[in-house]
Amino acid sequence: DEAQNLGNTIGKVVRINADGSVPGDNPFVSRAGARPEIWSYGHRNQQGAALNPVSGQLWTSEHGPRGGDEVNIPQAGKNYGWPLATYGINYSGQAIPEAVGTTAPGTEPPIYWFERSPALSGMAFYTAQRFPAWRGSLFLGGLATRDLIRLQLDGDTVVAEERLLADRPTRLRDVRQGPDGYLYALSELDGTILRIGLRSEAR
Repeated sequence: DEAQNLGNTIGKVVRINADGSVPGDNPFVSRAGARPEIWSYGHRNQQGAALNPVSGQLWTSEHGPRGGDEVNIPQAGKNYGWPLATYGINYSGQAIPEAVGTTAPGTEPPIYWFERSPALSGMAFYTAQRFPAWRGSLFLGGLATRDLIRLQLDGDTVVAEERLLADRPTRLRDVRQGPDGYLYALSELDGTILRIGLRSEAR
């Protein structure tokens, strides 16, 4: 699978400078046949990315096939498994032919995965003061489940999952924290922008 081929950027996280040049400390700069822009590989279909405001690390969201959507923290030179390791199956209901299981030697597990695919989209960390109960949480859009997913974090560990907007289902393409402390989510269905908050804690 192309996600395991270091000669292209399919299924990869790439890392470049603002001017488009390649950082000298990228993990594959000196490897013959490898694209020097590559930071990590073995990804399937990445949809969202955000920098953790506490650690400064990049977090990404990724579609699995049928099941197995993932949240990852891509590390330099690491292999995130696709298609050798996955929690999903083919849309036909059959196993992924290349997969050896949910883990494979030399690959990194996701920090969180979904048995039923929400079809994760954009993501944002909540850092504002307006809604203290949300502070430090990661929010992700769900295209298939048509909701907003809140992951409560303890460091790099997900300790709870909450589904929001169940009363107003819509395909959320992206979510961002606004300067006013509210969350703003973009509906893919009609281009509507939703402003989201906690009524009991608004201030």
